[in-house]
Amino acid sequence: MANLTWLVIPSGLDFRLQTLDFGLWTLAPTMAPMIGTVLNVAGILIGGFAGLTRRRPLSPANESFFKVGLGVFTVFYGLRLTWMSVNGTFLQILKQLLIAVIALMLGKLTGRRLRLQKMSNRLGRQARERIGATKPADPRRLSEGFKTCAALFCAAPLAILGSVQDGLSGYYYPLAVKAVMDGLATMGFISLFGWGVMFAALPVLVFQGTITLLCMQFLKPFLETHSLVDSVNAAGGLLVFSVALVILELKKIELADYLPSLIFAPLLAWLCR
Repeated sequence: MANLTWLVIPSGLDFRLQTLDFGLWTLAPTMAPMIGTVLNVAGILIGGFAGLTRRRPLSPANESFFKVGLGVFTVFYGLRLTWMSVNGTFLQILKQLLIAVIALMLGKLTGRRLRLQKMSNRLGRQARERIGATKPADPRRLSEGFKTCAALFCAAPLAILGSVQDGLSGYYYPLAVKAVMDGLATMGFISLFGWGVMFAALPVLVFQGTITLLCMQFLKPFLETHSLVDSVNAAGGLLVFSVALVILELKKIELADYLPSLIFAPLLAWLCR
């Protein structure tokens, strides 16, 4: 953290000293609410328009470029979120990281019992079946495209994780990653389903926006009162990092099963005080 003191002269000879703190690792500044969801909606629409104007699919080289770029971006901003959320002495930082790891383990066990990943996989299979059954001349392809993409975009674990982070701390980067992913998917789907795919932006706006606003209005004040926001962010950052491993195809991770860790993290942080 660096401190910079400068001289402010509002008018005439009225001098006033102000000290501004500039931190490279501070959380995102106060921003307009739902900026992550807005970026996600914009990504879907831009991908749709790009798909309508560009008939040729992306080349393997371009696909590889986007995959690596998204993976690196996600690694950085996932670990950055975790790093920004721990503080204190070396032992205190180790304790906070240990709480985040244990929260992930408990979340994994709970998610498996709730069959969260299996439900997500079921939606994915249904989407693949719709994609395989849809023909370019099918009169229902517009509605099928809307339903398929709405399910895929809203059921993604990153939709919930990113919306929670956006609502609690204004950290919209996970949803910025999802915006690019959904935009590229829309670009590919639109050749099969037509422009109806772009309407999937509406349920994304409603679903993710609702989660963000609920977290901002109700959950954030409670967690801030008890100084528990950082515990959620630390676990969330590790989950975002896990998303990068899936994007880069380095490891198959059942991301949906880990979502309950966002509940265990503040609970463990409170119990371990």
